[in-house]
Amino acid sequence: MRIAILGDLHGNLPATLAMERALSELRVDEIWFLGDAVGKGPQSRETCDWAREHCARFIGGNWDYGIGGKHFPADTYYWDQLGPERLAWLNSLPREMDALISGTRFRLFHGRPVTELLQVQNDKEKLSECFTSGGETYGGVIFADCHRPFLRTLDAGYIVNTGSVGNNMGVPKAHALLVDGKLDSAEPGPLQMTILSVPYDNEAAVAAAMADDGLPFRDAYIREIRTGIYSRNK
Repeated sequence: MRIAILGDLHGNLPATLAMERALSELRVDEIWFLGDAVGKGPQSRETCDWAREHCARFIGGNWDYGIGGKHFPADTYYWDQLGPERLAWLNSLPREMDALISGTRFRLFHGRPVTELLQVQNDKEKLSECFTSGGETYGGVIFADCHRPFLRTLDAGYIVNTGSVGNNMGVPKAHALLVDGKLDSAEPGPLQMTILSVPYDNEAAVAAAMADDGLPFRDAYIREIRTGIYSRNK
């Protein structure tokens, strides 16, 4: 079975549709969503609807809960765009899930708010804390949130970041994780994990942002999708 695991669509519809085309060509069996359908970009309604239509499993991210739960008064732009039903759906998403693939039990979460922000450069002791939760010990961890795809092996097992579809840092393309293995099988078997990098029309995403004068932190978002350099505080 081939599973695409992705997250951080962040209102970037051109990137999301480019990823959809790539996954269709690669003939994935299921798409799993690891949070942050909304925020940052101008087309959060469309990316939220895309996730709901195309994904088989869902968890929420910090932006989903922040916007869906109306935690920040500055997010009225997104509340107005999404409407009550979508906000309620975002706020209802579970925080994590697990999956057994080819004999490896994986823990999957977005990142925040389950953990603090995790990144590839974190020391192995910090990352290894993620392999135990609720009395369960895992052989792999898959998460999103930091917007930089990576795969590391630790003494505890595999730790993998999906990268971001709509707001990737470093390389400004759409990213996801492809997992090939036998789902729901406790028997050890071949397991392949591949970072998928998909080019998209970044300037179309810029044009969508430029057409919306009300988009919060618009200049920072545009710089991020053009350059892959985090710009929210600049």
